[in-house]
Amino acid sequence: MVQVVVRDNNVEQALRALKKKIQREGIFREMKLRQNYEKPSQKRVREEAESKSRARKLERKRIERDGF
Repeated sequence: MVQVVVRDNNVEQALRALKKKIQREGIFREMKLRQNYEKPSQKRVREEAESKSRARKLERKRIERDGF
């Protein structure tokens, strides 16, 4: 459960903090995925693509860090 404390009646600051927390936890992404039914085959393809993307990103970071 995500909680944000409102200090000095500063709702705008609390709203920004809430949005950051929700973004970090992936709730926006989860809501977007659940808006429509996703067939199992589409889900498998999407997850494979995400996995490949993560692997490429990690490889880029490793190359950048090691200098190859």
